[in-house]
Amino acid sequence: MTQRKPFPTHLFVFLLPALLIYTAFMVYPLLDSVLMSFFAVNPTTGQQGFVGLQNYVQLLTDERYAPHFWNAFVHNIIFFLYHFFVQNPIGLLLAALLAQHTLRFRGFFRTAFFMPTMLSFVIVGFIWELILSPIWGVAQGFLDLIGLGFLFKPWLGLPEYALPALSLISVWQFIGIPMMLFYAALIAIPDELIEAARVDGASYWTVFWRIKFPLILPTVGIVTILTFVGNFNAFDLIYTTQGALAGPDFATDILGTFFYRTFFGFQLQLGNPNMGATVATMMFLIILTGVLFYLVVWQRRVTTYEI
Repeated sequence: MTQRKPFPTHLFVFLLPALLIYTAFMVYPLLDSVLMSFFAVNPTTGQQGFVGLQNYVQLLTDERYAPHFWNAFVHNIIFFLYHFFVQNPIGLLLAALLAQHTLRFRGFFRTAFFMPTMLSFVIVGFIWELILSPIWGVAQGFLDLIGLGFLFKPWLGLPEYALPALSLISVWQFIGIPMMLFYAALIAIPDELIEAARVDGASYWTVFWRIKFPLILPTVGIVTILTFVGNFNAFDLIYTTQGALAGPDFATDILGTFFYRTFFGFQLQLGNPNMGATVATMMFLIILTGVLFYLVVWQRRVTTYEI
């Protein structure tokens, strides 16, 4: 008869502090926010009452909220697509170059590319506002110097250019994160596989796309979902550069700034905590949907590919 192993009660001793902190600062506020979204203040009595899904219907259909919500949602998708199609491929390219043992000063380049990630949003927003300013910015002078001055526009002040400009600024700031994740995955690949492929006459690009890239597909999925979650939680850069109104004319409005205005109010309009909680819950549901899609579809696809 085999003897059962004692239950590792010591794990609770180590996990309990982190679990309590996580519950107090993450789980409880999330549940409380979801609960608030099912209530509304009665304008007659001034007391809160249960209204079920009325706030969600109002958010998605009412003319006071729906146009701004869908506008912010579309902008969030665009914001994410810029990061997905610009930031992550460039991060992968930089990681592939840094993983080459023949590259000199690899440590310097890793630090230089990752450094903007550690900067404050306020600093990044203020610096880029100065750079792109049509009055005292250096962007116009630099473009004139290389003969491309005709391309300069007040990008942050034009509705058609403001969101792409801020998306690319965010790409510049956070490109170090996918780069380091891809870099860690690439250097973990056994050298024997690479050497065997090169002995067989495979070129660098063949080795990368036929051997390295399939092996780092799980990392590609992780980077994609981290990009999705981070972009749909974005707020700081837009607020720092364009303010709570996410101008010009709400051209840079995303769900984070829309939530801020709805919950805390703006200008002469008072905030509505219950509707703000509804927006926050919708943001949570959107992010949850993306994460579940990754777990169900992407993970299964990667597992099938590896088999």
